[in-house]
Amino acid sequence: MSDKRLSFKEMCAMFDVTPRTLRYYEYIELIFPERDGRSRFYGPREVARMTLILRGRKFGFALEEIRQWLLIYEHEGTEAQMRAWVELADRQLAELAEQKAQLDDTMNELRALRDETKASLI
Repeated sequence: MSDKRLSFKEMCAMFDVTPRTLRYYEYIELIFPERDGRSRFYGPREVARMTLILRGRKFGFALEEIRQWLLIYEHEGTEAQMRAWVELADRQLAELAEQKAQLDDTMNELRALRDETKASLI
């Protein structure tokens, strides 16, 4: 990745996030833009962090979990961060499997009720 800095507007556009979201991620210390007066600029580090943040959100991780995971890299390095990632991923996979099972049960119940109602109309 180049050392090009992105403006606030460019960062929002690149990641398709609202200005409010980007400001919030700064507020909760997930990203740390460089400041020049009132302007904010984002370098390769912040672009990489934003990629990881949005990927984590896509997989259903809480922002605090993502923040803690990013801190591991800063304090303990890549290997510790990857070990933590495996643990987080295992836990999230179990949670998603449980949610899927509940959703399957709900869909089956709804399907059965629909079929029962449909049959009573014939």
